[in-house]
Amino acid sequence: PRGATPVRSPSFCSGCPHGRSTKLPEGSRALAGIGCHTMAMFMEPAKTTTVSHMGGEGAMWLGQQPFTTEKHVFANMGDGTYFHSGFLALRQAVAAHVPITYKLLHNGFVSMTGGQPIAGGQTVPQMVEALRADGVQKIVVVTDDLSKYSSAKFPDGVPLKHRSELETVQKELREYPGVSVLVYEQPCATERRRLRKQGKWDDPAKRSFINSAVCEGCGDCGKVSTCLSIEPLETEFGRKRRINQSSCNKDF
Repeated sequence: PRGATPVRSPSFCSGCPHGRSTKLPEGSRALAGIGCHTMAMFMEPAKTTTVSHMGGEGAMWLGQQPFTTEKHVFANMGDGTYFHSGFLALRQAVAAHVPITYKLLHNGFVSMTGGQPIAGGQTVPQMVEALRADGVQKIVVVTDDLSKYSSAKFPDGVPLKHRSELETVQKELREYPGVSVLVYEQPCATERRRLRKQGKWDDPAKRSFINSAVCEGCGDCGKVSTCLSIEPLETEFGRKRRINQSSCNKDF
């Protein structure tokens, strides 16, 4: 309405794992779930649609699938929701034999309501074992740091991939005819920031910078990363970009 105060659209925090984990390959669609990652609906509304109640993630696909030519969908589900009741929706999908890939976004905290620990949470290897026990045969684990799992033992046929391979992994999983699961593990950026201030999390002696003399001002870095710490910088040669060092969470 005329004269109304503009409202800024919500967005992921700087370095938020969902900024990457909710990305989709061209031609794919995701069903939304409850959590910070629900904001993917605002950021790419044509690709992430149809949000469910907590624990019902992906269930709507069971009713849609017989009446559409769409062959496959992704469904976003946070680890807090999964441990609370989401595993029941996943079991239902397995029982119905529908082609769906659940993206379990494992960030380790209930970030949406303040960063509380997850009640009854599991480690990623424990989660994989539970998924196998529920009948999921196709599982891939994606992480921001492969070294965290150098001593972990995953079941045979469960590969561990770096997050840079996310698009390739998703393209492979969407061709699978049954229920598959992509476990995307990366800690909550805001909780990492809190713990660094308390001296409980590693604070790398490294920072990101944008050289304004080289920057072409296209804005692609902000579009690709969805990072709020990438800000406009007005120069005599036009608008460039810079990194806000005070809000950057060193996700790199």
